[in-house]
Amino acid sequence: MTSILVIDDHPIVLQGCRRLLEEAGVATVLEAADATVGYELFCRHRPDVVIVDLALKENGLRGLSLIQRIKSHDPRALILVLSMHSDPIIVTRALEAGAVGYVLKDTATEDLLKAVKAIQGGNSYLSHDLAMQVALARTSSRQNPLAELTRRELEMLTLLAKGRSYGDIAKELNVSYKTVVNVSSHLKKKLDARDLPALVSRAVQLLAVAQ
Repeated sequence: MTSILVIDDHPIVLQGCRRLLEEAGVATVLEAADATVGYELFCRHRPDVVIVDLALKENGLRGLSLIQRIKSHDPRALILVLSMHSDPIIVTRALEAGAVGYVLKDTATEDLLKAVKAIQGGNSYLSHDLAMQVALARTSSRQNPLAELTRRELEMLTLLAKGRSYGDIAKELNVSYKTVVNVSSHLKKKLDARDLPALVSRAVQLLAVAQ
């Protein structure tokens, strides 16, 4: 009936998605456990729908970069996010990156199938609760510090909350150590953190809500 590529680094999620989609009549289900393989499979097979997690190999919100990369390669790509992140700011970032649907991992399996059918039909898909939260976030974004962060800053903040060092972050995000230092400096100013420990504490506090 269709072909779907699922990109997620959790084997159980991949197995569950495959079983659900095949039972629903999906002819071809492709799987990838990281962004690199996922992008290669997309370019090679051009699936009708891509289902992607935002947190791949714990590299912050690397899924956002993957969405942008896929959309740059093919603006017509239909991308559905399947994530644990329910913060409306993060949902909004995914939609801005190019996703046309967003489903939470703890939602009913029927919602995932509804989302796939919706985006294949040319529509976007958000659960009712998420749609309301995103709408509220867009009208009051200034009240949420995460709304003022760039994609790179949001990725780095997520890694800082996980206790990663500057060196580890530079390696995982494929940027220079100096870039990490500079972005961290900007984050301190935006989040009113006087030093690195205060920034890490603030990161943990803000992202705990997003999860």
